Amino acid sequence: MTSIWPDVVVSIVFITYAIVMLLSFGGLLTWVERKQSAVMADRVGANRAYLRIPFTNIKLVWLGLFHGMADGLKMLLKENFKPRTHDTVGYFLAPFIVFTPVLLVFAVVPFGGTIVPGHLLPVLASWFGDRAYPMQIATLDGGLLIVFAFSSVGIIGAMLAGWASENKFSLLGGLRAGSQMISYELVMALTVLGLILVYGTLDLGAIVRQQSGTIGGVLPAWGIFYQPLAAVLFLTAAIAENKRIPFDLPEAESELIAGYFTEYSAMKLGLFMFSEFIQIAVVGALFATLFLGGYNLPYMTDAGFTFPGGRAVELSQAVRVPLQLLTFLGKVAFLCVVQIQIRWTLPRFRYDQMLGLSWKLLLPVSLANLAVTVVVRWLTGSAS
Repeated sequence: MTSIWPDVVVSIVFITYAIVMLLSFGGLLTWVERKQSAVMADRVGANRAYLRIPFTNIKLVWLGLFHGMADGLKMLLKENFKPRTHDTVGYFLAPFIVFTPVLLVFAVVPFGGTIVPGHLLPVLASWFGDRAYPMQIATLDGGLLIVFAFSSVGIIGAMLAGWASENKFSLLGGLRAGSQMISYELVMALTVLGLILVYGTLDLGAIVRQQSGTIGGVLPAWGIFYQPLAAVLFLTAAIAENKRIPFDLPEAESELIAGYFTEYSAMKLGLFMFSEFIQIAVVGALFATLFLGGYNLPYMTDAGFTFPGGRAVELSQAVRVPLQLLTFLGKVAFLCVVQIQIRWTLPRFRYDQMLGLSWKLLLPVSLANLAVTVVVRWLTGSAS
């Protein structure tokens, strides 16, 4: 009888890795946003919080990294104020409904290739045998459908928070969040349909593996080369889904105080803010997976590198696995910096401009891109 415990242990390790990675990105990005905005404005940025070495006058500032820790402690220790009139159940559940789906989306994102624990660590060979595991929490044929299903749930939490707070500004923020989701979720879906036509699958792992090939024997078969316009549309819609500037209309401070979480304080407010930073990393992970070859470098597969011209370089699992993990993390980090750069570069849209951008520009362009993709696939005889 085959034991299931090796599979259980691997699943626990993958889940733990994903949670730690996302939480680490969420915390670190609070610092990156401060320092990056400071660099853009020619300021010093966060540099006041520090740790003093006991019995000395040495202060560890570390470029302001302790500001994020101070923020976390502040959120945990602050008094949890509640509005005098509010819906108790909805008010309590809303932050968790916003926060949880952000983590669940990553369950179908592959963060590495196939790992064979028994070969990677010979000491475990007797327990794992030749079992191989794709470095992905849930390997599902319809992984992209899961992404859209979970990403839509978070908006329900924002709308619930706005309604349950019994505050007109919160309610307006919740209504804006709902209309924004409807507008830009459609654009995201249409851009991804073009990739589905190209790669012929909804499985994110299979999409990454197909990007290990080449286009014309030279160019990496990444989604961004097959669908460059879709890549721009996807990133734009994803930033709008995350309600980041220039699309932060549901929480526009100058109009709605803080929008749908105006009446929240302490760690409940922290969950709303933390989920936003984690979603920056999730958007980066999805974009890297769909358009930038995922966890692989150009011309790289689980066997190693196959360069144009046929020259092959094999990689041992001890080299390949860390390289794929670092490659994925590097791509996600780069895309996080790009999103923060956009946030501190563009001004906020007006509400009518935000909706008009989606329905009058992005939606028609995404439909045109999909139509062109269908025609090209049909003409080349590649449509399935």
